[in-house]
Amino acid sequence: MKIGVLALQGAFIEHIKMLEGLGATAVEVRLPEHLEGLDGLIIPGGESTTIGKLAVMYDLMEPLRQFAMEHPVWGTCAGMIFMAKDVGADQPLLGIMDIVVERNAFGRQIDSFETNLDVSVFKNGQGKPFPAVFIRAPKLVDAKGEATVIARLADGTAVAAQQGQWLVTSFHPELTGDDRFHRYFLGLIGK
Repeated sequence: MKIGVLALQGAFIEHIKMLEGLGATAVEVRLPEHLEGLDGLIIPGGESTTIGKLAVMYDLMEPLRQFAMEHPVWGTCAGMIFMAKDVGADQPLLGIMDIVVERNAFGRQIDSFETNLDVSVFKNGQGKPFPAVFIRAPKLVDAKGEATVIARLADGTAVAAQQGQWLVTSFHPELTGDDRFHRYFLGLIGK
């Protein structure tokens, strides 16, 4: 399997290490031609406005949208914002997933936290909680249409969703030693 990680800005190295640890080939994506031959794409955390502006600058917006129509795409933190149709702000978005997201909803960097989550799609004896790392995280305000919430905080706040072959998480699975989200994403390929 050959997975791209959008490498314009943010935590792309950590995703690459997780993917390689699972036996996948990981490729840094910075230009439209880097999408060729990929089976899936991860859009990492970072700063969503910067990722969007750089994607526009490098003529990646339409190639990314086209790629997403045919392949699994997973956005973590800023990647979730970038994939959303509605973030309540004027910034470049892929706008592919039918979700409403509130940026920096959990506060500033100093308000970062870790918590255990029950994730509905982890089955087959994987019932242990997932250790989620939230850093200036966005909140999933609403999942519409075919988008389904797959994880919530204890207070009911939605923090992960799936819409067909697209996956989003408010948090950073790449910063944990737990590879279940990466394995789950790889499992979406070929479905």
